[in-house]
Amino acid sequence: MNQFQPPGFGKQAIATSLGSMTYYTQVAAPWLSSSSHELPRLVFLHCFGGGASAYEWSKVYPAFASEYQILAADLIGWGESAHPVREYQIADYLTTIAEFIQACHPPIKVVASSLTAALVIRLAVQRPELFQSLLLICPSGFDDFGEGAGRRLPLQLISTPLLDRLIYAIGAENEVSVRNFLQQFLFAKPERVTPEMVAAYLTSAQKPNAEYAALAFLKANLYFDLALYVPQLTVPTAILWGEQAQFTKIGLGRRLAKLNLRSIIAFEAIAHAGVLPHLETPEIAIGLLQKYL
Repeated sequence: MNQFQPPGFGKQAIATSLGSMTYYTQVAAPWLSSSSHELPRLVFLHCFGGGASAYEWSKVYPAFASEYQILAADLIGWGESAHPVREYQIADYLTTIAEFIQACHPPIKVVASSLTAALVIRLAVQRPELFQSLLLICPSGFDDFGEGAGRRLPLQLISTPLLDRLIYAIGAENEVSVRNFLQQFLFAKPERVTPEMVAAYLTSAQKPNAEYAALAFLKANLYFDLALYVPQLTVPTAILWGEQAQFTKIGLGRRLAKLNLRSIIAFEAIAHAGVLPHLETPEIAIGLLQKYL
């Protein structure tokens, strides 16, 4: 997926217990210099959902490339990272994200979105020494306060062998479905979805064995109640939330933030944006991230 990266960024990898985890970083002009590897490190982690990858952050992280060494990762099972054939569980991502961050010489600053942002909060509760600060977009465990937010298809339907693969093929592996999903569910304004975005999501969704991680998310195997963990958070955290985010609405975000006013130092609403404001309105996301970095 190098073809979707900004100029000067290239692919590297870190080994984890579930396979190689790809990340994108400065490898050439105009970013690379003799002192680039001395810069503090800034990690970007994408959300879950068919076709997700580090591309999600590609309109944002170049703005920080002169001040930080960027590590924009593809999670295990997504993008260019390893796609082991398995029933993915929460522990798989807590473990591999921790292994990735450990290899980045912590403590470091981490930027993450949606369910991945919620997993980062859980990890920060378990291992606060890994983190300097967190900047999170719409963090949700998708079962927060015991109110399920994410499942859109009957569990029996998406758990049926062969039928689950068909659902994935129809919903994530064709251009029309990918465009419709971005326009109808992830963005507040459909006209902001570009052909490049559709191509990047489609390319990731069509990787061999990509359906295993996506179906684990769709089946709710990775859902949990984030409200149980937010009060235990000690790492300084800023939260940004698209005002028109579907499934995980902004009222949920405000409820979560109020659980820990000591560690959650800011909660910012982003107008006219959905659950991916950093892809939909990157200029606004950049400005707010700069404010808290």
